[in-house]
Amino acid sequence: MGGGDLAAAVGGARGLVENALPGALFVVVYTVTKELTPSLWAGVGSAVVLAVLRLLRRETVQHAVGGLVGIAIGAWFAHRSGRAEAFYLPSLIKNAGFGAAYALSALVRWPILGVALGPLLGEGLTGWRSQPTRMRAYTLATWVWAGLFAIRLAVQVPLYAAGAVTTLGTANIFLGLPLYGLTIWITWRLLRVPKAEPADEPAGLDGVAAREAPAAPAGPAAPVPLAKPEA
Repeated sequence: MGGGDLAAAVGGARGLVENALPGALFVVVYTVTKELTPSLWAGVGSAVVLAVLRLLRRETVQHAVGGLVGIAIGAWFAHRSGRAEAFYLPSLIKNAGFGAAYALSALVRWPILGVALGPLLGEGLTGWRSQPTRMRAYTLATWVWAGLFAIRLAVQVPLYAAGAVTTLGTANIFLGLPLYGLTIWITWRLLRVPKAEPADEPAGLDGVAAREAPAAPAGPAAPVPLAKPEA
């Protein structure tokens, strides 16, 4: 399995940028102006532009629209409350929900990554569960993603509670693409474990692996018949 499979599943580098750029612009504008309204316009406007560019190029808008929806929800929270830090409240809720879901799925032995990536990687929805090496790899990778969300919350929650908008926004930049990329790389490394294959056995004439026959008791070798001469 190549790293490209995982990258494609999350939208590739461009998809990650489209999700991170609007939030980065929000915090930059807020840091400079200390005004909520222009900061919200910068975040939402950039997300709209990215989605429109996708449409004009007739490309998939899945990840661009996902970023736009996330930014719009954060902007609504911030506008309604009048507090800039509320822009990040949906992100806190999302990280808590995803973190809990990933951890719970690993605990009940139905790791989310196996369910999500198994069909994409040709292992079916449940086929990987019968292979111990693949099951272990998907479980470990799922715990890695649960750790990603836990790290985000450990940094975000205290900053949100303190109302440290600029610091929170800056921290989110590093908790976004860099941490996300590291998590994808670790996941790729874990999922490079090959699929379990049956032990190599000699194949019979019917294509089915021949099973070992019980060894015959030792004794004098039977005479080998001579070939009948041609007439």
